Amino acid sequence: MARIINGVFKRFHLFLLFVLIISVIGFLLVAIYPINDNRGINHSQNEDEQINDLEEFHVNGDPIPQSDGHKLAVIIPFRDRFEELMVFVPHMSTFLRNQNVPHRIFVINQIDTYRFNRASLINIGFLESKQECDYIAMHDVDLLPLNPALNYKYPQNGVFHIAAPNLHPLYHYEKFVGGILLITGENFEKLNGLSNKYWGWGLEDDEFYVRMKKQGIKIYRPEGITTGNKTFQHIHDKRRRTRDKDKFFDQREKTRRLDKVTGVNTVQYTIDSQHDMVIDGGKVTIINVRLKCDIQSTPWCLMKEDHVLYEQLKDKQKRVK
Repeated sequence: MARIINGVFKRFHLFLLFVLIISVIGFLLVAIYPINDNRGINHSQNEDEQINDLEEFHVNGDPIPQSDGHKLAVIIPFRDRFEELMVFVPHMSTFLRNQNVPHRIFVINQIDTYRFNRASLINIGFLESKQECDYIAMHDVDLLPLNPALNYKYPQNGVFHIAAPNLHPLYHYEKFVGGILLITGENFEKLNGLSNKYWGWGLEDDEFYVRMKKQGIKIYRPEGITTGNKTFQHIHDKRRRTRDKDKFFDQREKTRRLDKVTGVNTVQYTIDSQHDMVIDGGKVTIINVRLKCDIQSTPWCLMKEDHVLYEQLKDKQKRVK
């Protein structure tokens, strides 16, 4: 037993001697070659600049939007355009991140059986986003900005029409304000939003132009853009997705004048469901809505095959009289 204890003791002494030698060598190396803890920091920067550099990035390397206190709601009036949406969301998310624009994308998806109403869907998008965002982009899902000089930041001087007539792939008339339009929440409410009378495709943005002119709101457009027809990518396939351009009843007559009655304060709808999704890294909120239509006031909200409902309503009213 004594021999065993003596052997263990000797081995322990050897271990202590080894640790002591390693410690001395390490101390000498540190004294000769001090550890450089700069880790690549550029000492030409002051401390504030270094902190700002760190704040510009998430832990995964993505840039953090530098907020000026404003937040953009990208409002997409939508129905049956899922192929375009799969392209739009990741493209737009990247585009706005590169501009450091705090934003949220809202898809207002019309799921009722009435004709498409772009204006009402934009009104709804404004109402559902205004608690979080103080300006909106009225944005077509099939129009993708390509030129990084197209500015999506807060339009403090008026309304900013990004898809200007000289840049839009299709529409070039002077009063055109469709495609992509930035407007503050304050100005949108001042105009009472858009008219709710425009069922089917077209003309709602022309009426909105008249509203802006009547209120004296200035319309600004991009300057110095030299990319011409390469400024945007238009991903609408007109052969597969035809526009609903039909005019029924007295629709043509009643939608060719300024609507002084309807707007964001009269839009009628219910929310069926709401979902937050991520598409190829781009976040989007989809709100499924059902619009309400006063058939007596705007019977052209009905699909052609449902016109019998309006005829039945008129017959019933005649019998009551």
